[in-house]
Amino acid sequence: MKPFLAISAFTISVASVFAANTDGGKAPTFSKEVAPILYNRCVNCHRPGEAAPMALREYKEVRPWAKAIKQQVATRTMPPWHADPAIDKFSNDRRLTDAEVATIVKWVDAGAPEGNSADLPKLPEFTDGWAFGKPDMVLDTGTDYPIPAQGVVAYQYFKVDPGFKEDTWIQAAEARPSQRSQVHHILVFVQQGKQRAVRGGEQFSDMLIGYAPGVPTITWDPDTAFLVKAGSTLLFQVHYTTNGAPGKDRSRVGLIFANDPPRREIRTGLIANAGFAIPPGAAAHQVEAEATFLEDVKVWTMHPHMHLRGKDMTYTAIYADGRREIVLRVPKYDFGWQTDYWLAEPITLPKGSKLHVSAHFDNSPANRANPDPKATVRWGDQTWEEMMIGFFTYTVEGPASTTSASR
Repeated sequence: MKPFLAISAFTISVASVFAANTDGGKAPTFSKEVAPILYNRCVNCHRPGEAAPMALREYKEVRPWAKAIKQQVATRTMPPWHADPAIDKFSNDRRLTDAEVATIVKWVDAGAPEGNSADLPKLPEFTDGWAFGKPDMVLDTGTDYPIPAQGVVAYQYFKVDPGFKEDTWIQAAEARPSQRSQVHHILVFVQQGKQRAVRGGEQFSDMLIGYAPGVPTITWDPDTAFLVKAGSTLLFQVHYTTNGAPGKDRSRVGLIFANDPPRREIRTGLIANAGFAIPPGAAAHQVEAEATFLEDVKVWTMHPHMHLRGKDMTYTAIYADGRREIVLRVPKYDFGWQTDYWLAEPITLPKGSKLHVSAHFDNSPANRANPDPKATVRWGDQTWEEMMIGFFTYTVEGPASTTSASR
C-alpha cells in the first residue's frame, strides 16, 4: 500500500505545478527567473565534459531544449532523485521546489522568452574536468587501457603510489573515467604493503572513493576526513563494459587534502547478500541483509547498489530497544543514476543497533532493461548478473576501535 500512496502524492504534486501555471501575471524570462534555477540545480552536470548530453549555460543552448526541459521537470524526471519524498532527510536532495517547476513550465508555455540580458546572473565557476573544484593532487591509472569492441572484460586493477611520506587526511575526492560510456564503475582502495588497508576488519572500509553513473563527488565537513597512512598505495578497480566500438580509458582520481587532522575518521561499510537466486520471470523477488553494530556509530550516507534487475531498496534502522525507523527508501531504483544519499543529520546508532537492507528485483519481461527474463540470476560482477549491496559511510563515536564496528 505504501508505494501506491507515494505515487498518489507524486500525482498531486504534478497537478499542483500545472495549476500554478494557470495563474495570471507576467511570464518569467530566461535571464531573470529561469537561469538562476538552472545555474543552481543543473549546470553542474549540464556543461561540456560532464555526464549530461547537452549544456544549459546560455540562452542559445537552452532554448532548443525548452519543451523537453518542461517535460522532464514537470514529471520530476530531472534533476534525478529517486528517494521517497516522504523521507525528507537528505542534504543533497536535487529536487526542484514546486515553485521552481511552475516557473519553468510557465516560461516554456509563454514561448520561452529570453528577457533582458542585464538580469542574467553570473555563471557559476567550475574547474574544467572536475565537479568539486581544483584538486590538490591528481593520480591516474598510468596507462591508456585498450577496451575491446566486444566480449567480457574482467575487472582491471591498477596500483598507484601517491608518494605520501606522512599520514594524509583526505577532505574531498572525485574519481573520473576518460571513457565514460565504457566504464561501469571505478573503486579506489587504499593498500598498505600488499594488503588492502581495511579498518577494524570492516569490509570496504578501505574504499576512498567510487565512481558509477550518477555518483557525485565526496566532500566531508572540516571535522571529518579519510585517513591514508604514510607509505600507502592506491588500488584502482575499474570495470569496463564493451559497446561495439573499441576505446581507451585512463581513469583518474582527484584529491583535496584536509588542512588539519579532523576529529572523526570516516569509514565505508556495506551490507550485502550474495546468496540469492532470482527465479525466471519473478517481478518482485525479495533479498534482505542486515548488520549489527558492535560500537556506537553515526551513519552519514547511504548508497544502494544493484544491476539492471534492481527494482527498489529500503534501509531500516533497528534500535537496541526494538524501535524501527526507515532511513532511506528508493522505490524506483535506476541503474543509470546510482546516488549517494547524504543525511542532513547523521543517524546515531548505539551499540547493538542494526541496519537492515531489503531489496526487490524485477526479472520479468515487463522490465525493459532485463537482459534475459528466462534466466535464474545470481550474484556476479557483470551487468547481466546481479548484486545486492547497501553501502553506507559511518564514524565510530568515542575512542577508535581495533575491532569491526559491524558484523
